[in-house]
Amino acid sequence: MNRKLIEKIDILLSKEKGTVFKEPGGRINICLVYPNTYHVGMSNLGFQGIYTLLNERNDVLCERSFFPDDEDIEEYAKTKTELFSLESKRPLNRFDIVAFSVSFENDYPNILKMLELSNIPLRASDRNDSHPLLILGGVCAFFNPEPLADFFDICFIGEAEEMLQEFLEVYKESETRAELYKKTSHIEGVYVPKFYTAKYNNGIPQRESLENAPEKIKKQYIKDISSNKFRPSIITPETEFSGMYLIEAMRGCPWQCRFCVAGHIYNPPRKKELNAIKQEISRALKTTKRVGLIGPSLTDYPFAKDVLKLEGVDFSITSLRASRKSAELAGLLKGHKSTSIAPEAGTERLRRVIAKKITEDDIIGTSKLIFAEGMENLRLYFMIGLPTETDEDINGIVNLVKKIRAVSKKGGLTLTLSTFVPKPFTPFQWHPMEKIEVVKDRIKTIKKLLLPIKGIRVFHDVPKYAYMQGLFSMGDRRISKVLEAMLKIHDWRKACIDSGIDPDFYMMRKKDFQEALPWDFIDSGISKEKLWEEYQKALSE
Repeated sequence: MNRKLIEKIDILLSKEKGTVFKEPGGRINICLVYPNTYHVGMSNLGFQGIYTLLNERNDVLCERSFFPDDEDIEEYAKTKTELFSLESKRPLNRFDIVAFSVSFENDYPNILKMLELSNIPLRASDRNDSHPLLILGGVCAFFNPEPLADFFDICFIGEAEEMLQEFLEVYKESETRAELYKKTSHIEGVYVPKFYTAKYNNGIPQRESLENAPEKIKKQYIKDISSNKFRPSIITPETEFSGMYLIEAMRGCPWQCRFCVAGHIYNPPRKKELNAIKQEISRALKTTKRVGLIGPSLTDYPFAKDVLKLEGVDFSITSLRASRKSAELAGLLKGHKSTSIAPEAGTERLRRVIAKKITEDDIIGTSKLIFAEGMENLRLYFMIGLPTETDEDINGIVNLVKKIRAVSKKGGLTLTLSTFVPKPFTPFQWHPMEKIEVVKDRIKTIKKLLLPIKGIRVFHDVPKYAYMQGLFSMGDRRISKVLEAMLKIHDWRKACIDSGIDPDFYMMRKKDFQEALPWDFIDSGISKEKLWEEYQKALSE
């Protein structure tokens, strides 16, 4: 084993509280993998929750692995060291199961790099029973696993807490991989890609199921989040939320903005009971006073005030909705000097298009109240390239920010501009992305017009990576060729050319209702007809 790599991991482990160490003998050995850095992965409550759930079982050992930084990748390659887990330093290829938790499409190339570093054949068709079973889970598996389907043996479609337990029982009972695949293909929410083929007619996928596998995979969700044991077990300062214990207050969002995949795939919205939150806080206080409440719309959490008024806890919360209640919640965050709201668009018309049900008065009024509560910085989130967006809407962002700036001269404003990416299972899944040149020009316009105003900072994403995200979000199994090419060609557009893939086919083409989309085999609980109806409403605004 490489001493330099081991020492680096041991430093990370030394800072952790709650790390689980088990003897591997007689247990199902699972390596849970996050295809990004330790800092990012350990900030993810979903990843932490699965680690906790698995290790609560006596018959399972679960360890972790993360994407190495550039320096460490060079060290792995130079010394021919196989990628190994944190806890036991065991190579990933010696585990029974390697399970990837994937939250962001731009991490897809990292998955293949980690398999390469592990000496695990990339494609499922090139592996045999001597190799670990590869599982795909996480939010990206919920809405479109197809770009990754050729690399994985099994995919979990939906919230894994319950079907994971059922899968593990089937795993223990199965004597061969063939038996395992057949049995798991009939667990609701479990998708076995090898049992499905895709042919293409004018580029449009036509799927066929094999081995009596179900034609539709029903997305799974947990009905009661108050009673489940989905929680972090490890606290570390080496995360985005340094030393913070994360508590899920809500899952799903009642507002269902037309651009937001989380608002659709996490439906129905569920709220954790106050007593359950208090119990988790009591558990957290044994390790830390820092507690983060997680949820897509915490302004709508009915017990938010009750929780934030609890003594002896340093609370942090995610983005708030523009409303008087949000300002009141911000006022309860003692010692915190920054909070955020997401107008998303600069005009009333465009907010109607995306179904962002807040007005300009809501945004300005909430901003005024937030600054009055003593906040020193307000973060504002906007999207660029939204459907039907015009220059008037871009000027609307500038004018709205100027009005917010005018209500208080004390605090600072931080704008974050993100490129719109259409997502599966949203009304905009049929809509093309805006041309990259247009997006770049609109970002440049906003920065130029706001530059003279003191107290305003503007940040934005890198549009070319947003378009890569769009390709992976909207793609089908043919995108696997691009991902393979990216192991050697790091520019995704050049990788498309090398693979014979036209990215514009997926991202820049307006689709009609009749077209078979790559993810249509997933039953998300929302009808395609309803989504189309919402899309037509949006275009008519």
